[in-house]
Order: sequence, then structure tokens, then C-alpha cells
Amino acid sequence: MPLLIKNGEIVTPDSRCHADIYAEDETITAIGHNLSVPPDTTILDAAGKFVFPGFIDPHVHIYLPFMSTFAKDTHQTASIAALMGGTTTYIEMCCPSRNDDALEAYRLWKSKAEGNSACDYTFHMSVTRFNDNTEAELTEIVADGISSFKIFLAYKNFFGVDDGEMYQTLTLARKLGVIVTAHCENAELVGRLQQHLLAQGHTGPEWHEPSRPESVEAEGTSRFATFLENTGATGYIVHLSCEPALRAAVLAKQRGVKLHVESVIPHFLLDKTYAERPGVEGMKHVMSPPLRDKRNQKALWDGLAQGLIDTVGTDHCPFDTAQKRMGEGNFTQIPNGIPGLEERVNLLYTYGVKRGTLDLHRFVDAASTRGAKLFGLFPRKGTIAVGSDADLVVYDPDQKSILSARTHHGNFDYNGFEGFELDGRPVAVTVRGKVQVQDGVFVGDKTRGNFLRRQPTHF
Repeated sequence: MPLLIKNGEIVTPDSRCHADIYAEDETITAIGHNLSVPPDTTILDAAGKFVFPGFIDPHVHIYLPFMSTFAKDTHQTASIAALMGGTTTYIEMCCPSRNDDALEAYRLWKSKAEGNSACDYTFHMSVTRFNDNTEAELTEIVADGISSFKIFLAYKNFFGVDDGEMYQTLTLARKLGVIVTAHCENAELVGRLQQHLLAQGHTGPEWHEPSRPESVEAEGTSRFATFLENTGATGYIVHLSCEPALRAAVLAKQRGVKLHVESVIPHFLLDKTYAERPGVEGMKHVMSPPLRDKRNQKALWDGLAQGLIDTVGTDHCPFDTAQKRMGEGNFTQIPNGIPGLEERVNLLYTYGVKRGTLDLHRFVDAASTRGAKLFGLFPRKGTIAVGSDADLVVYDPDQKSILSARTHHGNFDYNGFEGFELDGRPVAVTVRGKVQVQDGVFVGDKTRGNFLRRQPTHF
């Protein structure tokens, strides 16, 4: 059925205007005024509201075996939550362990999502080892439509790669035109610091951050950049959390390293005191890299405003309270992650744009367009233009609410942002022209989502 969104204010990274949007056959076919439409058209009145391109979360975990358990969301619950928050496309991390076959893992992750997602999706393919079969397996995965790899410079003996494997991955990525995303820490240092702290009897969640301090993340960032510089590959740092790591990334960019930076919404708004709360309340806020000293938040907001930080994701990684309690008496056993797939856009708008100094266009760029460009989805995704997919968010900047586990849509029993106020929210969300959310309620097709095949980019 055709769709008309009328009377809204269209906002993209480089333009802002009042106009109507008409879509049919899943794509935007006209933008203008007084558009002639057929009688069976679905009409949404966006008067007094923004119309944004569908938002893209470049970093989520949905199916995830991790630390002797599994993340709690299904693709159905996660995708509905995403849409309720205005996210119409997510990029999931496919994360086999070092003992798993990469190609088999990729097929498994795809099978979990296929026919089960309410919005569109694709994957980053994690490279957790590099052996005689890896190049052929990764080449086949890229041919299937994946244009980004993921490496971990953490989680030794599980996800982590050593420097030799990092070099091999980056060399292959350059050959295939693939961008490499990286979790930048130092696995050896983290392991040693964890052992030292536990030996001293420091077992609570408040010791998670001291076991992976800012200097460790900065070192991993610098090392990744050095390997990029010497292989000619293009890199993307995921969930950068602190000023020293940002400084290392900026220095690398200044000397010509092809490097992009993501931070995630918890690091902009939460600080390490959340993980220092007693018992399970602290455990709920354990993620890696950890929540940092609050002084880092200004550096992240400034870096985002200046474009030094390219994108804002979530690192959505949902565990429930019972799973978090697995780390009672040993902080290294707490499943890492703070959910945020539903909350990201509204938090970024409220505390960045409405209550902060973040430019509205930079907001759209960081939460949608830049990710689409980096990961081979633009201009199909990430913009409002004739020929683009009709992924659209009608956003009411005056709707106030308070975040709570009682009202969120994810499949877990706590909200890492419990009690945070919101100053806006989506009132209608479409995926390729079909209304999936209306008046703040999911009304759509739970199987609407498509796997997005991306083309490798020869950077």
C-alpha cells in the first residue's frame, strides 16, 4: 500500500525543510508539496513533528553465547524494541569463539535472524582466529554480502586475536575492500590485572573498571591504529569510552590513518559510579570497556559534535538480573553488557540535542547516515531521498516520558537507564514504506525485516 507522510519537517545531515514524502513499492518516489496520491494511500500527518531517516544501530548483540550463558533477546524482541525507539536497521555482531568454524557460525547467526526480525539487519563478521581455512571462509562470507569484519583485542583465548592474526585479518580486509571494526584493549594486561585484583580479595563489580583502565584502552587503540597504518587497511573503533583512547585515535587520524570511531550511548550518560553500586545493582552496569570516570563524558560529547566520533551505537548486549548474579564473588564472571537498542535515539536526542549542544543535523548523521555510509548501506539507507528505502521516523520532540524496565520491549528484566527522563520519541516508524509503529505502539509485521547485502568498498 502506498504511503504519504505530510506536513512534517524533514531533517537530514545536510538539509532541513517542510515537505511531504510519498512512497510506493518500498521506496521513496516523491518529495514535495501537494503531491497527488492514489485513494488507497496510507496517510500520516506529521504536523509539528520532525521526519528523520530511519536510524541505524551499527553495533548490537542479539544471539550471543557468552560467559557460559546466552544473551536474552530474540531477533523478534530486539527488532520490535529497536523500532519502538526509531531504529529501522541494526548491524549485529556475529561472534563465534576461537573454537568455532567461521563459515558455520555465520550461517548459524543468519538462520537465527531470518524470518524473525521486524526491521532490516546485517552483520559484522568476527574474526576470532586466523588459520589455514580462514581466508577462504571470509572470502565466501564477503561474497554473500558482508563488508565488515570484527576483531577483539580482549577476551584472550575466547574471542581475542593476537597481533599476528590481527595483521593477517587487516591484510585480507584491504584486499577484499572490507572495513575492520575493533574492540581495542590489551588482553594480556586485562588478564594480569584481573588476577592481581582477585588475589587481593577485590571481587565486586566496582573492580571491573580498575581491571581494564583507560590506559589499557588507549594502548589498544594506538596499537590497532599502528597496524592499520602499516597494512593500509581501514578501521573502525567500536565503543570508545574515554578521552585517552579518543586522543590516540585523533592522533592516528591526523597522520593519515584510515580510522573511524564509534562511541556508545552508555558512555555518554553513565559513569563508573553506577557499577560501584552494591551487589547486583553494580553488576547490571558492567560492560567492556567499562563505564568511566564522569570527566570523560565532556570529551565524548565534544568529539561527537566535532565529528571526531563518527557514530553512536549501543553495544546492546542484554542479560537479565539472574545472569548478572553469575559474577557474585568474582567480577570477571559477570556477563558484560548494558542493553540500549530501544533507548539510544531518544537518549541521544534528549541529552545531546534538547538539553545539550549537539546540532540536530549531526544527531541524524551520527545515529543514521554516517553508519550507512561506512557500512555500505547508503543511499539505500540513512537518508530521505527519491530512490531510498522508505525507512522513516516521525518524531515528536515534545513527548515526555521516563525510561523503565516496566515499559520497555526487550526480553530482560532491568533497564540500565532506569529513571532517565526523555524529551521526545517516535510516534510513527516505517520500514520500507510499511508502518511498523504508530502512536507509540507496534502495529506491524514481526517478520518484515530483510537481510541487507552490502558491497565491499575499496577504500
